Amino acid sequence: MEVKIDQEIDFQNAEKAPLPIVIVDDEEKGVLRKIDAHLMPLMFMTYMLQYLDKVTLGYTAVMGIQTDTHLYGQQYSWCSSSFYFGYLVASFPGSIGFVKFPIGKYLSNAVLCWSIVLMCHGAASSFTSLFILRTLLGVFESIISPGFSLITGIWYKPSEHSLRHGIWFAGNGLASIFGGLLAYAVSKIDDEIAAWRWLFIIFDRATTAKWLTPHEREIAHSRPQKNINSFKSTHWKKHQAIEALTDPKTWLLFFYTAFTSLPNGGVTNFTSVIIKGLGHDQFRTLLLGMPQGGCQVVFTLTAALLATKLRKSCCIIIACLLCIAMLGWCLAGYLPDSQIGGRLGGVFIFAVYASGFPLSLSIIASDVAGYTKKTAVSAVVFLAYCAGNISGPQVFFVSEAPHYRTGCEVCIICLCLGILDILLLRQYMDWENKRRDRVQGVVIEAEPGKVVGTDSGNGVVELPSAGVDETDFEQENFRYIL
Repeated sequence: MEVKIDQEIDFQNAEKAPLPIVIVDDEEKGVLRKIDAHLMPLMFMTYMLQYLDKVTLGYTAVMGIQTDTHLYGQQYSWCSSSFYFGYLVASFPGSIGFVKFPIGKYLSNAVLCWSIVLMCHGAASSFTSLFILRTLLGVFESIISPGFSLITGIWYKPSEHSLRHGIWFAGNGLASIFGGLLAYAVSKIDDEIAAWRWLFIIFDRATTAKWLTPHEREIAHSRPQKNINSFKSTHWKKHQAIEALTDPKTWLLFFYTAFTSLPNGGVTNFTSVIIKGLGHDQFRTLLLGMPQGGCQVVFTLTAALLATKLRKSCCIIIACLLCIAMLGWCLAGYLPDSQIGGRLGGVFIFAVYASGFPLSLSIIASDVAGYTKKTAVSAVVFLAYCAGNISGPQVFFVSEAPHYRTGCEVCIICLCLGILDILLLRQYMDWENKRRDRVQGVVIEAEPGKVVGTDSGNGVVELPSAGVDETDFEQENFRYIL
């Protein structure tokens, strides 16, 4: 019998509670392989394409967009920030949509809309038109990252979240590599249509669970909830939304995201400008942006793998990534002009902080239970993401090019605050785990030293039935993954 994951069941009456699903351990592993084969490539490619439209504006900055659209002063920076104005406005309405609509169709329509808007960028001819298009792009893209994180939480166990978040987020790094190559090729186009217009058009063209049996679908829907009773619900639960706003984790994640998003606003739109300021021509600048993407792929996948293999390491790994990024900003901003190689090396690694972003999203997926609460926390976190990215370009002053000393200083300060914040979050969750252990008089380990997939060593796994949707505050046996 096929089970719908949005089905709500009243467990107050034990007689009405459906029986658990009993399966063989190897059967669960087979379902996981199918889920990986169908979801991970699709999410990786989609995330790569949606990141391309962010960095495309940075590429076009060295290809003539400012001249052709008559941008002057801080107008280019405001065009960079306008994307996040749209993102900001749409974040909370978007979170309600995740509850009210089928998540797959909801995401598909969002992808279609932002691809259409992206292609329209090729026709932009003024600051106003570019500002409006970037704002609309942000509206539709506000669905993608929170949606992907929710999908990961729905289909995977908490112990699998870090690695899967890292896999699809690595599309960002590949976008930087692929985007640099394509931008270089497009910049060679000698046509009446400016090269930067072709860049928007070409990136757009690239963007334009029947695979499970009914029994496998039951397993897929139930296996992630063995330790977290948080099935997808189609009902917006007010008490869960209120709990999200009163949970200290929400605001610690909010400030961490704000602190790390401000540098992101500069990296996304000014990396190419900084590299060009080191004395490279337009074409070499586009190619030299590629190693940064390679570094991001390596650090993202390495960090995700380490967080999966090492117990209680997620927040510590994030803090280490921010330290590496801080070193990059110091090299890029403070080495003398004669040290071009050192400054370029700093550019390659000053975006490593972004490799911690999928781990922070995995914290929401693993340590926030209750479907409405999870969507509300995601919305709050992405408000901080928008605020940081809006502010970021504004601290890179045209008069300070190519060093952008003020921008470097602000980014270093924000990364320091981000390190303190993420370590404070870890300390709070560790304290809460120990408090619950004391109250219950039993030690429950959220991250056992050896992950065991069977109940008694006989290859039999018992999974919960669909229907329960409780928050982490409501579940006394819930323990946070650190």
